[in-house]
Amino acid sequence: MNRQLLAGRFGPDDQIDIPNADDEQVTQLQLVAGQKSLDHGIGGALTSLKGLGIFPSEIGLDLLVLAAHVHAADTRISRTEQSQDSWTREIRLVVPVSDPDRWQAASHTLTRTLGFLTGDRWTVGFRHRPERFVSIVTSPATLLPPAFDTVSLFSGGLDSLIGAVDLLESGHTPLLISHAGEPATSDAQNVLFGKLKQHFSGSSFNRLRVWMVFPSGLVKNVSSESSTRGRSFLFFALGVFASSGLHSNFVLRVSENGLIALNVRNRLSTGVIAFA
Repeated sequence: MNRQLLAGRFGPDDQIDIPNADDEQVTQLQLVAGQKSLDHGIGGALTSLKGLGIFPSEIGLDLLVLAAHVHAADTRISRTEQSQDSWTREIRLVVPVSDPDRWQAASHTLTRTLGFLTGDRWTVGFRHRPERFVSIVTSPATLLPPAFDTVSLFSGGLDSLIGAVDLLESGHTPLLISHAGEPATSDAQNVLFGKLKQHFSGSSFNRLRVWMVFPSGLVKNVSSESSTRGRSFLFFALGVFASSGLHSNFVLRVSENGLIALNVRNRLSTGVIAFA
C-alpha cells in the first residue's frame, strides 16, 4: 500500500513543483480540457448556471473544485489495496484555489469532516490557481436577481422528491441540485424532474444537474473503490456552489430520511453507537 497524493492541475502548463514523500504515490488530477474549459462537469455546471442567470462566487467554485478532488480520491483509490486495515486510506490533496490563505484556515475543519464521512486520514493543502485562471466565473450582464428563492438537493430518491413537492406546494421557486455518476440514478432523476415540471407547470423552478465521474485507472496500478462514503460532500458542495450565485443569505435544503440524517455509525472499537 501507498499513501496517495492527488495534485490538481489547471492545464498542461501548470507545472508548479509539489514535493512528495518517498512513500506517496502521486496522481496529477487535470482539471482543464483543451485550453481553458474546466473538465469533470465543472465547466458544464458553470455554463448551465449562467443560462439560469446564476453566477457563483469564486469561493463557491473553489469548493466544487475541492469536492472534485475528494470524489476522485474516494472513488478511484481501492480501500483493500491501499490501506493497512482494508479500510483506512491515507490521502493528501493539493488543491489550486482563488484564495489559498482563506482555505488553509479551514483545513482543520475540512480534514475532520472528511475523516468522519469516509473513515480515512486526509491532509488537505491549497495553492494559488495559475495566473490565467485567477478569475474564472463570468460577471453577470444584468443586475436582475436570479429567479430562484431557495436551493434544494434532488437525488432522485423519495426523500428529496417529497422535499421538492413541499417547496413547490408552498409557492417557492427552488433550484434543484442533482449529481449523476451512473445511469440508473440519472434516469430516476430525469423521470421525476419531468413529472414535477408537468404537475407544477406554472412554476419557473429548474434544476442544475452535474455529471461527475472519473475514469478507472486514474491512479496508476490501483483499482477503483465502490463504497463512495464521501459522495455526500460532493452533493453538498454542488448545492453551496450554486447557492453562492444567489448573492444573498441562503438555506441549502436537504430533505432526508430521519434515521439516515442522524448518521448512525457503529463504532466497533468502542462498542457504542454514536449519533452525530
